[in-house]
Amino acid sequence: MNAGDLNLWQLIVHASLFVKFVMFVLLVFSFLSWGIIFRKHSMLKTALGSANEFEERFWSGADLAALFREVTGRGGQISGIESIFEAGFREFARQRQRRGVDPRTLLEGAQRAMRVAQTREIDRLEGNLEFLANVGSISPYVGLLGTVYGIMISFQGLANVKEATIASVAPGISEALVATAMGLIAAIPASWAYNRYSNKVDRVATRYDTFTEEFSSILQRQAHIED
Repeated sequence: MNAGDLNLWQLIVHASLFVKFVMFVLLVFSFLSWGIIFRKHSMLKTALGSANEFEERFWSGADLAALFREVTGRGGQISGIESIFEAGFREFARQRQRRGVDPRTLLEGAQRAMRVAQTREIDRLEGNLEFLANVGSISPYVGLLGTVYGIMISFQGLANVKEATIASVAPGISEALVATAMGLIAAIPASWAYNRYSNKVDRVATRYDTFTEEFSSILQRQAHIED
């Protein structure tokens, strides 16, 4: 096999068993990363879209009880900013039915319920982001490990050769360097997606914080009016 005849598939096929194993691990990392990337893109797009839609209805002057019935009456799992509203209003209504409950207790109960719902939603959005961060940070080193091993095997093969030339070691080194390339191929999208989606999750969390504070102000006014 001449050096000029080498292509990517030949480099992979003729690599040592350990280097092939490293490439396989990196391929799995890349495959899982892209699955998470597409899923997170859809999840965050839905979260932002539903937040915009719900806040538009919320601030349109709709009755809170009617909005609560609309949210809970659709069936299915409630998620996103609607889950925060549902948790807060449900707890507020439940506490309000008890006699002798002061406005401060009403508000604190609703705020606790909203914080729990908000934490649950943020945890759901952040799920698997740690995996992307890990792939982005360790994949180049995993690829480098395969490259170092492959180069060691290439030079070890020269022990029985009387005259070492570039042509004799170039194929083996090229095969080993594919592992480094695959490590970068796995790491770059994962690092980019982690940074981008972490920023988007922070933006969504800020939206949720703002809504929780604004909704708490509305509930506080209602609690004092009814008191």
